[in-house]
Amino acid sequence: MKTKENLITPEQAAEYLGMSPKTMNKWRSTGENNIPYSKIGRSVRYRLSDLDAYIAKHSHNVEVK
Repeated sequence: MKTKENLITPEQAAEYLGMSPKTMNKWRSTGENNIPYSKIGRSVRYRLSDLDAYIAKHSHNVEVK
């Protein structure tokens, strides 16, 4: 049996990513940035691992000289 992964609300996801909930809603409705989410009834939930993958994909290494 798989362990249940943490699911968080759009508001929590927005805080985790450092953006507004309005931006998360826009991205979800337009498909922009393609962050996976689950709909359970009328509730939307995000997996922390998907948010971490988004952060890793959009991280840039800066070399200090």
